[in-house]
Amino acid sequence: MRSLVLLNVSSSQSTKAAAPTGGAGDTGPGRSVVDVEQAEAALVEHYPRLVRLAYLVLPPGLGRNRRVLTAHALVQRALPRGRTQTAVVPDQRGPGRGADPGYAYVRRQVLRAALEAGLPLRRRAWPKRSQLPPLLPQVWGLRLFPRSGGADELALDQRLSALSGPARAAYVLRGLERLGDDEVRRALDAAGVADADTALTEADGVEALYALLESPEFDPCSLQARPTDLMRRRQHLRAAAVAAAAALVCGALLGMPGDGWGPDGAAAPPYAKNPAAEAALDPAKLTKATPTAWQRSPRTDFTVWPARGELVGDTALLRRALAVWARPGKSVRVSATPGTAAGAPPGPAQLLFAGEVDAARVVLLHDGLRVVRYAEPKDGTSGAALDFARVDGATAADSGAVVLGRSDGNVRYLTAPWVRSAAVLDLLKPSAAATRLRRGADGVTAPFASPALAGDCRSWNALQLREADGATRLSTDLGELTPARLTAGRPTAPRDARAADWERTACSLAAARSHGVRSVNAWQYARQDLPDGSGRARWLCTRAETWRGAGSQALAQVVTPGAAAGAVAAKAENSPACGEREPRVLAGVLWKARTGSWYVLAAGSEDVASVRVSGREPVTGHVAALPAKQGERLQLTARLADDTELTVLH
Repeated sequence: MRSLVLLNVSSSQSTKAAAPTGGAGDTGPGRSVVDVEQAEAALVEHYPRLVRLAYLVLPPGLGRNRRVLTAHALVQRALPRGRTQTAVVPDQRGPGRGADPGYAYVRRQVLRAALEAGLPLRRRAWPKRSQLPPLLPQVWGLRLFPRSGGADELALDQRLSALSGPARAAYVLRGLERLGDDEVRRALDAAGVADADTALTEADGVEALYALLESPEFDPCSLQARPTDLMRRRQHLRAAAVAAAAALVCGALLGMPGDGWGPDGAAAPPYAKNPAAEAALDPAKLTKATPTAWQRSPRTDFTVWPARGELVGDTALLRRALAVWARPGKSVRVSATPGTAAGAPPGPAQLLFAGEVDAARVVLLHDGLRVVRYAEPKDGTSGAALDFARVDGATAADSGAVVLGRSDGNVRYLTAPWVRSAAVLDLLKPSAAATRLRRGADGVTAPFASPALAGDCRSWNALQLREADGATRLSTDLGELTPARLTAGRPTAPRDARAADWERTACSLAAARSHGVRSVNAWQYARQDLPDGSGRARWLCTRAETWRGAGSQALAQVVTPGAAAGAVAAKAENSPACGEREPRVLAGVLWKARTGSWYVLAAGSEDVASVRVSGREPVTGHVAALPAKQGERLQLTARLADDTELTVLH
């Protein structure tokens, strides 16, 4: 079996290795510097394994419910606080070896915190954060615990509970992480264990039933739920209701003889009164496009969307939405995409939608620069939400749909009036037929699973819209009001993407969530014959453009034969590479052939005349495959036809 070791040979980039294990990279003078993005990528990719490790190391005396929540909390707090840049990126090694510095760092933090959680509380000393019940995550009214195993799992759990924390950690590192004793010693030393040898000796007293550590008995990501003490909970709820009623009465007395909340729902008290502000808050002055305006207008964007929904005539709802927009109260949850102002409307806005969506009343408004979504529960205004997204300069391709709501892992859209049909397709399964998406007469789609809310990448749904002019466009939910348009091809002339364009790289879209992304382009810039004769590798660059201009992201990825997904070789932010202004790119990786030999693979765009790897003669052309050593530190550059130097993506 050959393996691909993805190493960024850029002087300022880092990537994650494919294997989840890491041991020798925990300590030592040669360890790599880890940046926060690298650690986050390792945490997300190996989250179930890290939580299982924390759950097994935590003291059993905490109880299964608290062990589950604490394990998740420790992993979620394991990211580094600062950001540093790495000069080189280490290689991927085989199973049981130090490979991914991001994973090694996160695992060390998780292990250290789990061991600290088992320390006894001391007088005259502040407790460590891991010794206290986790603030987050919290589940109210339920107790969570892993699925029950058999007699063997129960017996192993009892034996592990009798071990000290370091010994339990040593046993888990041996069995779950498959580390040798030397690597276990280094991992325990890095986690702050004073006597690793004693811990290993104590762990030797438990039978090596390592396969059981992978069982559902010890999986805190696959849980069962049961209610808490119902009688005690009922008593607490009664006490809380009495306290809330008392607070409500006091608030009413303190608010008299003022106007109170009145018809404005969750809006804060007015701070000013002037003609312009009052016009912006008057539902009667909202503008509404006619249903056929888009057919005659010289521009096709949000300005020609008609007002739709069964509540467009609900003046009270519209008044509340405008009032909250102008002055959101403390109870309103306000969110805005990066670079989007969250201020009051400059004047009368345009109404796009008002209606009931799932368990909420939703109002969509447009002020020429932003789309604004106001949502309130059907049974009141407590818990209202206000969301902003930039849409200035939108075209027909960018304004095909707006998110109406997300719930239970699903998303629901309002589609443009020029959309003739909608469908859902899985980018990871391009050969599968698209699933037709039911829409109401007002253009509201049925809900479907959103990749923005998924915890893994087993599928990646995209919205396919067929428009009146025959165009078929793909977009995907990245956690914002407007879905990101998907395109493919050379950056100077991108086309509407097909599912096959994103089959191996769709999971990389997760890196662009909640960044204010307008569109993402996938460009296959090179193909390369592999030196072991096993086929051809494809090099792709995916670039995410934002509505605000700044904050673009570019990822260079390589896809080898048989790989389920592309692997990131280099990345950059706020770089013109892979874009219309600079349609060129260069990236490289260390790669292990099926023969066991190591190579450096490098590829640039077609305008690259030669590629140079440090310590080797230049290679003519835009691709190169040269012998290398495992873990070798390399520098990569290229020359264009006009003798201009091109560096790796960074």
